[in-house]
Amino acid sequence: MSDRGGIFAGDDPFVIAQRWLTEAEATEPNDPNAIALSTVDSQGMPNVRMVLLKEIEENAFVFYTNYESAKAEEILGSSKAAFVLHWKSLRRQVRVRGHVLKEDGPQADAYYASRSLKSRLGAWASKQSRPLASRASLMAEVAKITATKGPNPPRPDFWGGFRILPVEIEFWADGAFRLHDRFVWRRTSVSGEWTVTRLNP
Repeated sequence: MSDRGGIFAGDDPFVIAQRWLTEAEATEPNDPNAIALSTVDSQGMPNVRMVLLKEIEENAFVFYTNYESAKAEEILGSSKAAFVLHWKSLRRQVRVRGHVLKEDGPQADAYYASRSLKSRLGAWASKQSRPLASRASLMAEVAKITATKGPNPPRPDFWGGFRILPVEIEFWADGAFRLHDRFVWRRTSVSGEWTVTRLNP
């Protein structure tokens, strides 16, 4: 008989993840949707960086970035990624591993349009992950883009979303004396059935 109750209760890991994120929005001082996103380059060397998770869908997690950035190039090379959401205030974390698909259609257009004008212009101006001569040169590029793209710039072709379709989701909560509670949801494919296993701390 499963002892998975309380904060771990539920039959859908995406619903649980959204519930935890909603709770964190009330307690975390900054960016409760910040994830540490991990990718691997063509040599097998791992990279990790913080990005903002923008949506938890029925079967996926979505974030947005420059497709010419290091993280995007690594994702496009492997079609895989992992991330962790960690909330100090709740003493909880969610770990995700899975396959990745591009989101560069109407949904990406809608999200881009919802950003502030300065952020939209910045997406055009930044050659993300590539060398930059100076802050002044970046600001000059922003000014140039502002003059040429106007008050309603379209989404750049090189900027959009990624949808992570997980095959593994782990929910972790801090326990007394480091006897933490951990439940991992696993499936053999992105459309498979989940199995849930309690893990040792």
